[in-house]
Amino acid sequence: MAVSVDRKDHTASELRRLAAGSRDASAARRMLALALVLEGVPRAVAAETCGMDRQTLRDWVHRYNAEGVSG
Repeated sequence: MAVSVDRKDHTASELRRLAAGSRDASAARRMLALALVLEGVPRAVAAETCGMDRQTLRDWVHRYNAEGVSG
């Protein structure tokens, strides 16, 4: 089942810029994974690229949809 980012607060490139400026490596990794999902990269590929499993990425997408970057 596909997971989609519903929030339109940030584009993929904006999420990458935020990730680059973050001092929190885990948060940066999550933002990079979200950027990949926004670009249509399959969840399994996005998760593996960013060092997490698909379920974790799904959870982060849901959290981002609910709370934004601060989530």
